[in-house]
Amino acid sequence: MSFPDATPAEIEQTAQRAWEAFVVYRKTSWKQRAGLLSQIAEALRARETELIALAMSETHLPEARLKNEFARTLFQLQQYGHALETGIWGSFSIDTAVPDPVSPQADVRKTYVPLGPVAVFGASNFPFAFSTAGGDTASALAAGCTVIVKAHPAHPHTSEMVAALIQQAVRQCNLPDAIFQHIHGASPTVSEMLVKHPCIKAVGFTGSYAAGKALFDIARQRKEPIPVFAEMGSVNPVFLLPEKLSRDTATVADMLAGSITLSAGQFCTKPGLIFGIQSEALERFTTLLTEKLKHTQAQDMLHEGIAHAFREKVQLARHQQQIRELIPFSSSTHPLEAKPVLSITSASAFMANAVLHEEIFGPYALIIGCKNFEEMLEVAGQLEGQLTCTLMATEQDLQKHAALLDVLILKCGRMIFNGVPTGVRVCMAMHHGGPFPATTDSRFTSVGADAIKRFVRPICFQNFPDAFLPPELQNENPLLIGRIINQRLSSSKIV
Repeated sequence: MSFPDATPAEIEQTAQRAWEAFVVYRKTSWKQRAGLLSQIAEALRARETELIALAMSETHLPEARLKNEFARTLFQLQQYGHALETGIWGSFSIDTAVPDPVSPQADVRKTYVPLGPVAVFGASNFPFAFSTAGGDTASALAAGCTVIVKAHPAHPHTSEMVAALIQQAVRQCNLPDAIFQHIHGASPTVSEMLVKHPCIKAVGFTGSYAAGKALFDIARQRKEPIPVFAEMGSVNPVFLLPEKLSRDTATVADMLAGSITLSAGQFCTKPGLIFGIQSEALERFTTLLTEKLKHTQAQDMLHEGIAHAFREKVQLARHQQQIRELIPFSSSTHPLEAKPVLSITSASAFMANAVLHEEIFGPYALIIGCKNFEEMLEVAGQLEGQLTCTLMATEQDLQKHAALLDVLILKCGRMIFNGVPTGVRVCMAMHHGGPFPATTDSRFTSVGADAIKRFVRPICFQNFPDAFLPPELQNENPLLIGRIINQRLSSSKIV
C-alpha cells in the first residue's frame, strides 16, 4: 500500500485547520501540554512491538538499534513535559516598577508565546526520534504550537501508524484534532507548498543539505519570512594530537572504527574526517584503523536511494588527485549493502580540493596527514560549520595546542574530548546544532528540552494588572518556578 501525495486543496485545508486549532491550543497551560506529551508516550509504548517490526521492514535497521531509538523517543516526550512542568525550559524575567519621582521606571515582565503552526519534516535515518513523534514535534507541541508532519517517503507506514497514535492521544486529552496533522508527499512540490502557506510560522527539518537549504530559501523568500530550523549534516572532524595518539593508538583506532561504522555510518554525527600530524604514531593508527574496518561486516543501508548516493559520492572522492585508498570501494550485488571505505591524503591536497570537504553519508572516512601543527591549524581554519569537532588529546596536548581549540570552538556546536560524536545525549545541556552549513541557525538545538525555544518568541508585558499576566509572570508565582526578579534568580513571590 502506498500513500498518495497531498493535493494543493488538502494542503490548504490542513494548514487552515492547523491555524484554527492553534488559536485554541496556544492558550493551554504548560500542565496540559505536558499531559499531552505524556499521553503520546503512553500510546506509543502500548504499540511498541508492532511499531518496531514495521520500522524494521521499512528501514532495514536492526531491532536493537530501533529499540534504543524508540526508548529515546519516549524519553524525549517525557523530558520535554518535565521541562514544562518545572519551567526550566525558559528564562522568565521580571523587573518591578521603580517609583522614583525624578525618573520613574515601568514594571516590565518577559515570557514567551508560541510562533504558530509548525511544519515538521521527518528524517530518513531516525523513524522515531527525529520523525513523526520526534524531537521537533515534541518541542513544537510543548511550545504551544500545532504541528503538521510530512512523512518521510523512506518509512511512510511507520509514520502513518505513529501519526494515528498521536491523534488518538490528542483526542484522549480533549484537545482539537488539528493540533497534530499528518500528510504524505514524495514530490518536493508538496514540501514547497506547505512551507509557502501563510498559516505556517516555522519549519523543523532533519536531512540532507540540498533539501534543507531548499526549504530555507523558500521560507526566506515568502512575503512573511519564517524561521527554518534545519539540521543538514556534518563531516564531524576528529583531530589526533601527538601525545594522546602515541600513548593510546589502539584505543583511539577502536573507538573511531566503531563510530564510523555504527548503523552503516548513517548518522549525521558520524566522524568523516580524521586529522593527524605525520609521525610513526599516525602510521600505526592508520594501520590499526584499516585492519579494524576491513574486518567489519557489510551492512544494509536505509534504502536504495541512500545506498546509491553513498556509492556515487565514494566514487567521486576516490578519483580525486592525491587520494590513496586504504580500503578500496567494493561493489556489492546487493543494492542496499555497504562496506567500509577508508582513504588517506595530505593536508595540502585536502585544502586544495572542495570535493574532499563534503559529507559522505555512510561508512566512509578520510585520514588527512599534516606536516606539522601549523598546517593542522591552517586546515582547521578552512573547515565549514560542523555539528561536532573532536579532540583526541591529553591535557598536556591541550595546553600545548590551545590555538587549535580556539579555532574549533568557532566551527561547531559540540566540542568532544576523547570521545566519539555518535551518541547524542538527550538533556538540557546538549547542543545538537552548529554553524552553517551544519544547521540554518546555530543558536538553537534540536535535541534536549532547550529545543522548545525554537518555536516561541519573547514578549514583554509593561505595567499590566497582575490578574491579566500569564501565570509564570504573576506576583504569587503559582507555578513555583525559578524566575529572574530584579536581576536575581528567585522562586519567591513578589510582595
